[in-house]
Amino acid sequence: MKKLKLIVPIILLVSILSSIIYIRVASVENYKFKQEELIDEKKTENNTLKFAVLGDVHGDIKKLQKAINDLHSIDGNMDTLILNGDSVDQGIKLQYYALEAVLWKNKNIIPKRIIKNIGNHDYFDYDKGTNKPEDVQHFIKMYLDFAGEKSVYHDTWIKGYHFISLGSESGNTKKLGSVDAFLSENQLNWLKQKLNEKYKKNRPIFVFLHQNLNSSINGWKGLKEDQEKELRDILSSYPEVILFTSHTHILLSMENVKTNLPFTTAHTGAVRYAIMPEGNGIKNLYDESQGLYVQVNGNKVLIRGRDFAKKDWIFSKEVIH
Repeated sequence: MKKLKLIVPIILLVSILSSIIYIRVASVENYKFKQEELIDEKKTENNTLKFAVLGDVHGDIKKLQKAINDLHSIDGNMDTLILNGDSVDQGIKLQYYALEAVLWKNKNIIPKRIIKNIGNHDYFDYDKGTNKPEDVQHFIKMYLDFAGEKSVYHDTWIKGYHFISLGSESGNTKKLGSVDAFLSENQLNWLKQKLNEKYKKNRPIFVFLHQNLNSSINGWKGLKEDQEKELRDILSSYPEVILFTSHTHILLSMENVKTNLPFTTAHTGAVRYAIMPEGNGIKNLYDESQGLYVQVNGNKVLIRGRDFAKKDWIFSKEVIH
């Protein structure tokens, strides 16, 4: 009986000590796991980034849906999606509502963060004709409501990388069909400040503008000559810049990613339809639907052209800073 009385406390003591040892070991292991998890998150935050750039949807909901499905099949864990202007064909509520409905319907398979930039068609309403100054402000307000921004130019940071969106502050004011971007001095001064913000040598900086530079797509002007020169001069101080432009609908090829300037330019293709030069004119290719998928690792940026209609790659080109 005495032995039994002694055995019970010993068993209890061993049990308690075992529990303490288990908890300590488990805590250490859990701590190690948490540390590794934090290290992985930090590594991911600092070194890897994935995003897609879609230009010129022009309110084509069916083709946008196909592009979304195809991108999700490629990568279901992208960090952001950029709609680089002319997301609607006309800046009217009905088209914005239709676009918002598609994005809402696909909220579980597209990135939570969507950057929405303004294009020239966002200033168009074919029933109105030529815009008056108050019409321009009306179109800007509709865009801002859709984009959730306070200005047609805006920026954000994603995983330590700077995304800077430029946007025309006017459109279709002189004649129906005016497409040139207008960037005010305020916007250009803002751009200078933003490019220098948290600047790190060899760290890629992603800049977006719907309209293209003539020097990036020869023969296709997206800005007046003096404005293009001013913008080009500003960006030339930062070789880390990759400027993504849309607007022309030109078919994608490796030649659309250019490093002939002090910075890099990349044409995004068009979701709605493509254009192919033919003789002295152009041919519209309505069966085509194209865009970009971008992978970033440190100072390396892999830009890949995607054919959403054929679900195939068009090109891959790496830019290293």
